[in-house]
Amino acid sequence: MAIKHYDIIIIGAGLSGIGTACHIAREHPGKSLAILERRENVGGTWDLFRYPGIRSDSDMASFGFNFKPWFSDKVLAEGDDIREYVRETADEFGLYEKIKFGLKLNNADWSSKEQNWTVSSTQEASGQEQLFSCSFLINCAGYYNFDHGYRPSFPGEEVFAGDIVHTQSLPEGFDYTGKKVVIIGSGATAITLLPAMADKAAKVTMLQRSPSYIMSLPNTDKISVVLNKVLPKAWVFKLARRRNILFQRALYLACQRWPEAMRKLFLSHMYKKAPTVDKRHLTPNYMPWDQRLCAAPDGDFFECLRSGKADIVTDHIDRFDETGIVLKSGQHIEADTVVAATGLEVQLMGGSSLSIDNKQVNLPKKMAYKSILIQDVPNYGWIFGYTNAPWTLKCDIGGRYLCRLFTHMERTGVSVATPVDTRNCATDASVLDGFAPGYIARAIDKMPRQGKSDPWMITMHYGKDKKMLVKDPVNDGILQFETAARASSQGSDLLKQATTA
Repeated sequence: MAIKHYDIIIIGAGLSGIGTACHIAREHPGKSLAILERRENVGGTWDLFRYPGIRSDSDMASFGFNFKPWFSDKVLAEGDDIREYVRETADEFGLYEKIKFGLKLNNADWSSKEQNWTVSSTQEASGQEQLFSCSFLINCAGYYNFDHGYRPSFPGEEVFAGDIVHTQSLPEGFDYTGKKVVIIGSGATAITLLPAMADKAAKVTMLQRSPSYIMSLPNTDKISVVLNKVLPKAWVFKLARRRNILFQRALYLACQRWPEAMRKLFLSHMYKKAPTVDKRHLTPNYMPWDQRLCAAPDGDFFECLRSGKADIVTDHIDRFDETGIVLKSGQHIEADTVVAATGLEVQLMGGSSLSIDNKQVNLPKKMAYKSILIQDVPNYGWIFGYTNAPWTLKCDIGGRYLCRLFTHMERTGVSVATPVDTRNCATDASVLDGFAPGYIARAIDKMPRQGKSDPWMITMHYGKDKKMLVKDPVNDGILQFETAARASSQGSDLLKQATTA
């Protein structure tokens, strides 16, 4: 079987993959590049999810690409607009000719002798295996299973006469007109669904085990609206991006430094927005930013509660019956349709395996280097965004770092770059240690580790990361570089390090 070779292969054509590819196409136009995407369209998450009201939960000035301004007065964009934005970006940078759609990854194997990756995939439409090779592999496949979300089994659900659907598989145009809808969950998805479904449904009930922190945010950037009348749009975008990044960082730091005071502030905010709702439904049992804050554009979530179109129930499910859900308290909620907004199932590398010389790499035992590369794994990038800020902020500086790395390798004539821990920095902490939503807690043992000092420590701090990735020297004494001849002779040592359990 013929194997097509590329300088760089990117896995995934979502926001991370397209953003990284744009940086490479601009900074290294001479490098051959391929993007392998399982779906038939670009967009990743935003092409997959089609549930009512789907939108960003981060402002688009900082969520969008730095190199492609998002010119809109809207703060939080809808799913359709984000999909179009990603498609437009891919088209502008000539990426469609580089994308190979419909490919499910099976395995990526690094050859110490050949000094390249061989990527095995299956064309899902035909079942035919396709092989590719590359000098550098970049994983932009996200961190969850695209086939299905996390869907717990509910006692007695088989007798329920209505529909039970997960938000990840909820089809576009799903008809719930005039139905009694119960949304199980309290995260960002549930907060979005409730106001989106309230107008057409007979009644919407959000059933939660524990509440979340919800902020009412204006969905029109009034400052930018005014500035657009006197300044060029590009200037206004840069000002809005900088302003929003600083605000998000200040809010996060305030929650870390003064958790009790910020908790009181958020609770007061929610109580005032929904004065008729029992406070226990709006009182989380954790501190702000232990999980992501949820956003309600123009307070739409609270407005639905005040109007009586929707309500909240805080309880645990005892069982389903034919007409609805029986709770531990004995309360019964009638339902025609149940939407499980119960979270994601974490999955790295799009479900494929990673190996060196045909021996699997034990990723959960490896640390993330600058949160972009993986310890002891050569020529492998891993783009993973922020949990306390817009995901794409990290993707942007990660892509810029990889371009700097490629430039350094070209100038110095090296072919392999491998981060190696020579100072015994390893800890048992996950890269997402301290971030506690259910889908992360369920998969903590699948994640790479972080170390006790830079560059192995995960900061979740845009300013520090930007300096480290965009300004600090690429050759820091920890990232080890080898020419083709030297790297080949050291292949056995690398194999032992990378595959050690």
